[in-house]
Amino acid sequence: MKFSVLLPTRNRLELLSHAIETVRRQDYGNWEIIVSDNFSEEDVAGYIKSLGDIRIKYFRTGRFVPVTDNWNNAIDKSDGDYVIMLGDDDCLMQGYFSTLSSLIKKYDAPDFIYTSAFLYAYPGVMPGVPDGCLASYDTRKIFQFAQEPFWLEKSKALEFANDSLNFRVTFDYNMQFSLVSRALIEKLKPYGPFYQSPYPDYYASNVMMLKAERILVVPQPLVTIGISPKSFGYYYFNDAENHGNEFLNNLPDKEMVNRLKEVILPGVTMNTSWLVAMETLAVNFGIELDIRVNYDRYRLIQILAIYDGLHTGSNVGKAYQQLRKKMRFNEWLRYTFMLSIIKRMAPERYKTFLEESRSHPDTPIMQKVEGSFLTILDVFEQISPESLTGSTD
Repeated sequence: MKFSVLLPTRNRLELLSHAIETVRRQDYGNWEIIVSDNFSEEDVAGYIKSLGDIRIKYFRTGRFVPVTDNWNNAIDKSDGDYVIMLGDDDCLMQGYFSTLSSLIKKYDAPDFIYTSAFLYAYPGVMPGVPDGCLASYDTRKIFQFAQEPFWLEKSKALEFANDSLNFRVTFDYNMQFSLVSRALIEKLKPYGPFYQSPYPDYYASNVMMLKAERILVVPQPLVTIGISPKSFGYYYFNDAENHGNEFLNNLPDKEMVNRLKEVILPGVTMNTSWLVAMETLAVNFGIELDIRVNYDRYRLIQILAIYDGLHTGSNVGKAYQQLRKKMRFNEWLRYTFMLSIIKRMAPERYKTFLEESRSHPDTPIMQKVEGSFLTILDVFEQISPESLTGSTD
């Protein structure tokens, strides 16, 4: 059984080298790495050549392309039986391939396997955590506090996707959680590229929940998702969304913007990219699966994002003026007039409404893992399979 590791990268050679090293140090040899270099200024090609490993394949784009294009470039060059997308600041944990190879045989080739993960923040990346940190995703809802791998019921998978269409995050979309079978990738080809929209992970993760029939969930953290000073996660946690969008170089196409022109509101770009991802899902599968995007819910979280910015003193004055012009009368009545009254008369009720209206209302506190980790390679070296949660026997 062959595994493909997709590694899109741009100008992050030091981080890339760590990610590659965690693949090279696996105790299973039948793998390939597809490095898709998005027009880096660093000598990524020279580094790959110096490794002298024919399993590590290098491709370079002819210009700086959107992240979605680069991801599709990588998957199109791969040929493994199972595929994982690994960011260049992420890593596989020890025993990743051998563990999942055993599970694939035991459970007769699932469509995809959704594993738990660690989140690793480099020192100085997250506000309030100057020394960095390592935490586990084990308490996420999708793992159901299980200790052993289990089949995700189809009804539950559809529920997760429906939550996404209603702008509520109840499972994590990062592609590092998912090891995807080539059979499922081929099954989805009639619907276009595997990765679509400005947020390709939002799209692909939900497509798999909708279309896969056999989803194996493994509560054992087998990958680590890194947040480095050069990652989108860094921009997200440090309120630098514009820089993050430049980093991704991903904007919705004009046809999609025109399609949604009566829906889109100023506010958080992440929410609008999420909207486009869900609209793409509805375009491709709406009739077949009877799914639809909750536009009203999208508009609600955009409106509340601007109002929250006003209350906290953020620089949203221009966006607020644009919002006032685009709000419908019923929205103005409910969120401007009525909420202002509730805020004055019943502040606790107002606070509860805001909390229930967030897109991430049920995100649990992640379990911190003790240790000193200067780089993600330290995480790989220090956290052994024996210390991971759960069992695969």
